[in-house]
Formats: sequence, structure tokens, C-alpha cells
Amino acid sequence: MPTYPVKTTAPPPAPAAAPAAARAQLLHDGSVEQYRRTLAAGVDRVARRVATVDQPGTGITPAELAPLVDRVDLDRPLGDASAALDELEDVYLHDAVWFHHPRYLAHLNCPVAIPALLGEAVLTAVNSSLDTWDQSAGATLIERRLIDWTANRIGLGPNADGVFTSGGSQSNLHALLLAREEACAAATSPADRAELLPRLRVITSAAGHFSVQKSAKLLGLAPDAVIAVSTDPQRRIRPAAVRDEIARCRQAGLVVMAVVGTAGTTDFGSIDPLAELAGICAVAGVWLHVDAAYGCGLLVSPTRRHLLDGIERADSVTVDYHKSFFQPVSSSALLVRDRQVLRHATYHADYLNPARMVEQRIPNQVDKSLQTTRRFDALKLWLTLRVIGPDALGALFDEVVDRAADAWELVSEDPRFEVVTRSALSTVVFRYLPTGQGRELADAANLHAREALAASGAALVASTRVDGRHFLKFTLLNPATTVEDVGHVLELIATHAGRYVHDRAAADLTCHVG
Repeated sequence: MPTYPVKTTAPPPAPAAAPAAARAQLLHDGSVEQYRRTLAAGVDRVARRVATVDQPGTGITPAELAPLVDRVDLDRPLGDASAALDELEDVYLHDAVWFHHPRYLAHLNCPVAIPALLGEAVLTAVNSSLDTWDQSAGATLIERRLIDWTANRIGLGPNADGVFTSGGSQSNLHALLLAREEACAAATSPADRAELLPRLRVITSAAGHFSVQKSAKLLGLAPDAVIAVSTDPQRRIRPAAVRDEIARCRQAGLVVMAVVGTAGTTDFGSIDPLAELAGICAVAGVWLHVDAAYGCGLLVSPTRRHLLDGIERADSVTVDYHKSFFQPVSSSALLVRDRQVLRHATYHADYLNPARMVEQRIPNQVDKSLQTTRRFDALKLWLTLRVIGPDALGALFDEVVDRAADAWELVSEDPRFEVVTRSALSTVVFRYLPTGQGRELADAANLHAREALAASGAALVASTRVDGRHFLKFTLLNPATTVEDVGHVLELIATHAGRYVHDRAAADLTCHVG
């Protein structure tokens, strides 16, 4: 038999041992003192900034800040946390937007509770992952307890369940996934399902969140699957329009898989008539999802809980604790009335959550979630409730709603401004309205005022469109914001907008004379 030479190759070089300094940067029993010093230094930096900032922003532009970030050579470590914090001052902390400042009035960003920050420090150090019991243990039970507590506050009943999510958009996607699968449950074959999917429809409010449309696209529904129905003068969905749309869809051979009601629209803070929607959906046999990402703070309100009446009849509910429970991003959840529907998001992987674990009653949260690896964000809310308590949180949320009512009065009584409907929560939508011939410049003047205000850093407000026109928006989530703060920002807006109208009029006059 022929023989063949044995081919030999040199063994690969042994990997270089990690430097001792690098090993010391990992948290373990030998590095706890460094861990304490490093985190204390970071906390001190942030504390100094919070103590000294005198406006919510600096007004820096992307073009100004980008070169500072681009100059950082990520392949050349500084080797020292203090030096890294110095650098971070330049590329981040100096120009950060500070939501705790009382003249931050733009988006749904809240000042954060200190117990939640404590929870953030603990959860990141331990680094539990909430997908399986063997990665989280007590963390799983804490999250489940908070889900039960929230479901009880909503009133969903003894069969309710849910899971923490990354935010309202993910919760809405998850809810519509469940609704889609429930609508498809009668399909007996892939062909039947394929025929049904293009006929599925979702009814929502014209003032509802854009994530409903985005979710429909991600779920493979038809381009026209989302039907946005009209709202009343308070920007609430019209129940009669929902009832009519369900009937029209059925007559056209379409299947309404869900109605989405909103408890706190992003622009107007409006709360749909949830009890009426629940009645309509019950009669029609349609899934009712309530997007309470913003309005969930009412669950702990000592005076306004009744505004959510009817939410207890929903099939699913979105809540964002990081909006109205004063939690750091992210801290959100999806709740469902019937825990069995969560099976639609379940996939059993042999290496992670094999099916036998269900028989052994091992609680793996990945069985309910769209995510696999997932932070222990529930800890932040847990510590906040244990230190501050729900009643006090609700009182804080009541304060911002009261302040928004005061702000609405202030704007509505000022002849320089036009105000839209009064919010049930904490937004005020308005615009500067020039007098005389300058009224045609209103859109441009309001856009200019917002940009000029942001560039100054003195205050931050949001903008939106209402019936095709540009408006400005206050979103109040900070109990420290006073009516005086709102009045000061209004004066700044009027000054910027008025100057713009004056300059444009002067320019037009010069052009005409020339």
C-alpha cells in the first residue's frame, strides 16, 4: 500500500496573556475597591454637573460636536478612568440635555428617581439577564411581582400576565403580534393564513402613536392595514367612527384584528373613551389594546385614576414607567388579560429554555418576551416603590398635570398665542400668532422660534403639526417646573418669533421698494 507523508504544521501561537491591568478592570472579588472608587468618581462628576447646570442644554450643533467625538482614537486607550471622565466631559456631559431642569419642556422625558438610579447601579453590576431562571433567579420573581402589581392596578383580573419591554413601541408591537395570532387562530392551513393576512386591519386614532403603523409593517400586514379614524375636538377617538369602521370592514370582507385606544396621546395628552371602546370591541369580538405609555401614571394618581376607567376591560395594555413613574430609560411593560396569549411569542430552544422546563414549572421570562437577553430593568421600579411608594409617585404625577393646566390657562389668556385643546395630562399645544398681515408667517415664525430657543439652550420645547399647521408643544413631566418657568419660556418664544416676523416684513418692504 502506498504511504503518504504526514503533513505537519506549526502550532498556532499561544494567545498573549491579558495584561494584569486589564484583568483588574473586571469586577471580581479582587477589584471591589477599584469598583467603588471608579463609580464614586463617575457619580461625583454627574452630581457636579447636575448641581451647576443653569439651563437644559447648550445649543451645540451636530457639526460642532462631531469633530470632538471623531478625534477620539478608540484604539488608543487612556488607561485611566479619571482621564476617560475628563474626555467624557468634552464629548458628552458638557453638552448633555438635562431633563431635570425645569425649563426642559420638550418631550416625554422625566427627571429620574434616586432609588431607581440605585437600582441601575445594582443591576448593571450584577448583570442578570431576564431570559431564563438560571441567569436571574430572584430577578425573575421581582419582575413577575411587579407585573402582577401593575395588572392589579389596571384591574385585568386573576389570569393576567405580562413582561417588561424596552419601551412603548416594543410593547405595541408585541400586543399587535398577539392580536394578529389570535385573529389567525382559526386558519387551518398555511394557505388559509396567507389568504387572511392581507385582509387584517387595525383601527386606531388619527392622534395615536406612529408605532402602530410601524408595527403593522413589521408584522407583514398590508400597506393600508392601519385605519386611522377621526377624533373629536378634544382629540379623542370617536367611538361611533370605530363602530362604523368595523361594520364597513366586515362588509368589505376585511377582518379587524385589533382596535388601539390611547390613554395619553403624545401630542395632546388626550385619553380615548376607553369604556365605550371596550363595549364596542366586546360586541364585535375584536381585540382591544390600550396604549397607556404616557397615561399609566394615572394608575397611582390619588385624584385622577378615574380617567382610565374602562382600561380594565382591555385585552392588552402598554405602560411606560420611564415616562410617568420617574424611571430612567428603559422601564416599560406589556400587560395582557389572558396569560395564555403570550404563547404566541414562545419559542423553545434546546440550549436555553427547552419545553421540559415548562413541565418542571421553571419560570423562564423568555417564554413571554420578544427579546432574549434582557436587562433587569424591573429593579429600578421595585426600589422606587419600596423607597418612595406608589401614592407619593402618583402625587408627583398629579403635580405635573396640575402645572400643565396652569400653563394652558396662561397660554390661552395671552393674545399673542393660539392654543389647542386642553390636555387631560401634561401637554400644551400652542403657537405664536402674529397680528395683521404677519399671520401668514405663523408657520415659519414658530419653527424659527423653536430653533432659536434650542440654539440658545435656555429652554427646550417640541413642535408638531395640527391640521397641517406648525405648532409648538410643552410637555411637562417635572414637578419642579413652575408657572413662572412656563411664562419665561413663553416670553422667549414671543421674542424670537416676533423678531422673525419683524425682520421678514422689513426685508419684504425693502425688496418691494427696491
